[in-house]
Amino acid sequence: MACDPEVLIDLRKVSKSFGGSMILDAVDLQIYRGEALVIIGPSGTGKSTILRIVAGLLAPDAGEVYVKGQKRLGLIDDNPDPITISMVFQQAALFDSLTVGENVGFSLLQNSRLPSDRIREIVEDKLEKVGLAGTYDRYPAQLSGGMRKRVSFARAIIANPDDPRDNPEVVLYDEPTAGLDPIASTVIEDLVRALQQEADGCGTYVMVSHQQSTIRRTADRVMFLYGGKVQWQGSVTEIDATDNPLVRQFFSARVDGPIQVAS
Repeated sequence: MACDPEVLIDLRKVSKSFGGSMILDAVDLQIYRGEALVIIGPSGTGKSTILRIVAGLLAPDAGEVYVKGQKRLGLIDDNPDPITISMVFQQAALFDSLTVGENVGFSLLQNSRLPSDRIREIVEDKLEKVGLAGTYDRYPAQLSGGMRKRVSFARAIIANPDDPRDNPEVVLYDEPTAGLDPIASTVIEDLVRALQQEADGCGTYVMVSHQQSTIRRTADRVMFLYGGKVQWQGSVTEIDATDNPLVRQFFSARVDGPIQVAS
């Protein structure tokens, strides 16, 4: 008999407003171990807000967040979660004054007792995994947009080998292919899947994306968010079969339909 999949993160009736506007309205979301979930929907519908709530960077106005069955109280800085969750921001969010290697190894340099030569060895291994061998001493300004994205991936998967609890179990990607050309996007999409398969990597990820190729190539499960609610969810193979008018309009890029187009 097959076992039920393990729920790593569970959002229960989560709501969030900004400036009087309801962005999330009693949203339920379960993230299962080993899955690749992509959250889609028009701009401004709360997709990135969900990522930040999952990451513990933003607290919901109402509702509860459970991580491996443990209720989160406050933000991630208030009480550590039972698992490590890493986030890759849309703009890479690198420190321009630090080298690539210093950016990737920042958490180890700040928080571990590892010697500097050991940290460099770990960082160079992660850079090689994301296809950036030999870039340790370069600066972000010397890299292309796609390369900077990959640096942020290496930083997200860095871990202290002396503390297995520090190994990230979930990675959150906020628009990882935004602004990239189709070839660079394919490199990033392939990398996301490759990192998922790494034995010491993160087998679970949640992504926000508008890019059709990214959605189709990186998702196992797709969740459509609109009007503060989850309007549809299903496997990536069900996208073209669903009769949900929101999903059909989104993927056909039609102006006419239930999704209101901002003027």
